[in-house]
Amino acid sequence: MKLAFVVHNEHYTERVMGLLANCGIDYYTRWEHAKGKGHETEPHLGKGMFASLNSVLMIAFEDEAPLSALIEAIRAANAEITRRADHVRLFQVPLERVI
Repeated sequence: MKLAFVVHNEHYTERVMGLLANCGIDYYTRWEHAKGKGHETEPHLGKGMFASLNSVLMIAFEDEAPLSALIEAIRAANAEITRRADHVRLFQVPLERVI
């Protein structure tokens, strides 16, 4: 089992939700208005000159197929996003148990 965190600028929320739907993923936990700063990106603090915010999706995968499909969909979407700092990020970690 795997756990993925998908982090993206809230500007791309509709697009990211479309990626999930196209991959047949209808399960997630979402945190909106997440503040932070990525490696080699500007901060997303919700105010001032850094007024944008992020959204974070947490998705548990018991099967590798939908995760692989999502990874490929994100790669394709990122190829269309000009600024690397605006790319959708996916962080994958092992998931030991779901209760």
